[in-house]
Amino acid sequence: QVQLVESGGGLVQAGGSLRLSCAASGRTFGSHALGWFRQAPGKEREFVAAISWTGRNTFYADSVKGRCTISRDNAKNTVYLQMNALKAEDTSAYYCAAAKLRGNWSPSKISEYDYWGQGTQVTISS
Repeated sequence: QVQLVESGGGLVQAGGSLRLSCAASGRTFGSHALGWFRQAPGKEREFVAAISWTGRNTFYADSVKGRCTISRDNAKNTVYLQMNALKAEDTSAYYCAAAKLRGNWSPSKISEYDYWGQGTQVTISS
């Protein structure tokens, strides 16, 4: 199994930037694809970004495309989400997730992920 712990959330003014981190422990991190999701109170969890196990392919939700960058450092067992030009609608709890490598992978599907972190809160103020 893989244990995931997010950090880096906090209160940021609209238009500002924030970098979220997700540190993994347990099973080898590099053998998993990784994703970031977010969920606000009363709403469904939604896809934000994902990165393949090699780090060569990235995927983004339309709502954050151009404002977010996902990256990973397998040597450090860490995945990052850099968020810029933050908006009020970005306010949410953010979760990182890991997907076991299989023949096919759909980055934006929650069902593809096997492990989840506890979440880190991001609040945008104005």
